[in-house]
Amino acid sequence: MPLITLGINHKTAPVELRERVVFAPDKLTDALKKLAALNPVNEIAILSTCNRTELYCTMEEQDAGAVIDWIGQYHKIDTRELRNYLYTYPEDETIRHMFKVATGLDSLILGEPQILGQMKDSYQQAIKAGTLGSTLGRLFQHTFNVAKQIRTNTAIGSSPVSVAYAAVSLAKQIFGELKNQTALLIGAGETIELAARHLFNNQVGRLIIANRTVERAHDLAGQFGGYGIALGEIPVHLSEADIVISSTASQQTILDKRIVTDALKRRKHKPVFMVDIAVPRDIAPDVGELEDIYLYSIDDLSDVIREGQRTRQEAAKQANEIIDVQVQHFLGWIQSLNAVETICEIRSKAEQSRDEVLVKAQRQLQQGKSAEEVLQYLANTLTNKLLHDPSTNLRDAATRGRMELLRAAQEIFNLSQKK
Repeated sequence: MPLITLGINHKTAPVELRERVVFAPDKLTDALKKLAALNPVNEIAILSTCNRTELYCTMEEQDAGAVIDWIGQYHKIDTRELRNYLYTYPEDETIRHMFKVATGLDSLILGEPQILGQMKDSYQQAIKAGTLGSTLGRLFQHTFNVAKQIRTNTAIGSSPVSVAYAAVSLAKQIFGELKNQTALLIGAGETIELAARHLFNNQVGRLIIANRTVERAHDLAGQFGGYGIALGEIPVHLSEADIVISSTASQQTILDKRIVTDALKRRKHKPVFMVDIAVPRDIAPDVGELEDIYLYSIDDLSDVIREGQRTRQEAAKQANEIIDVQVQHFLGWIQSLNAVETICEIRSKAEQSRDEVLVKAQRQLQQGKSAEEVLQYLANTLTNKLLHDPSTNLRDAATRGRMELLRAAQEIFNLSQKK
């Protein structure tokens, strides 16, 4: 039963198409059930994010044309257009791909951890829809174990590779734990949102977000248990901040030396870590001249980011080595399934022979034959029945020179090979 992946991602398709192929969370269960009802599909799961939409399937055949046609019809996209951006992975490549996706090796930001949670959501949605079976369900579980192994044994997610991540990483180097610190974020764009998320994940004590549009500041801060203020309120709250990260589109300086000096006096010169990510700069350069102020610009963070990228690239090599081994392990399990049906048939045939001989042996006991005589009959007859077909076929194989079959029999029955 072939394993197949169908998908598009940030590498193969523009955002305009990716947006059209997204499966909305509230419609995912229905989509899964409809896909599972297609003739060639046995099992199905869908991973749908802003950067990728992928379908993981087990099917009766390798041809996924019916699934591709269904995707086109569901999203009202011309199938020919869809095929231009779609990738299809067969069994071993599907296993490898799922391992790489879960560990962030296929992400826009190498090693990003959010994708693993999204894949776990995909797994839970498929369970809820009843579209997972033993093969795909086991592959998901193996995928999660591989991701955990790589996160534990490599540095794939430990080094900063984004400006927001680098800023928070520097803050941790200065303060250690952040649970006793207050962070003031200035702006409400994507970088500030990422910084807020990283600070929240590192259990920062308090979070304040200042923005020109105070409603946006309140909305963003509310996601992370903080509170929002207007830009004009910064001088009042600046003395509370141990960490300041600023990224606005303002053409004017937000923090000048006078404002920061006043805040330091109220703080009794307790140190402040500041990161100015904005271009043009939000924080006046001469603020960095103040004692107890540690001011970093976006250029200062570049070296941190480059080093983080280098570290993650090295970790990615280690991760791929782990994946190579784990792909073979899972393929071995799939191949072992091919033997299950044969083993069941062998056992069933043996049990049938046993039952036939046992009936005859019981009849002989009823006819008055001794237990010893009946047991001898039972042992001899059952042995002959079980070995008749293998013996006949092995003699025939030897006559035709099929020595590989003889060697296989020696291995299966654990026989010594006489030279």
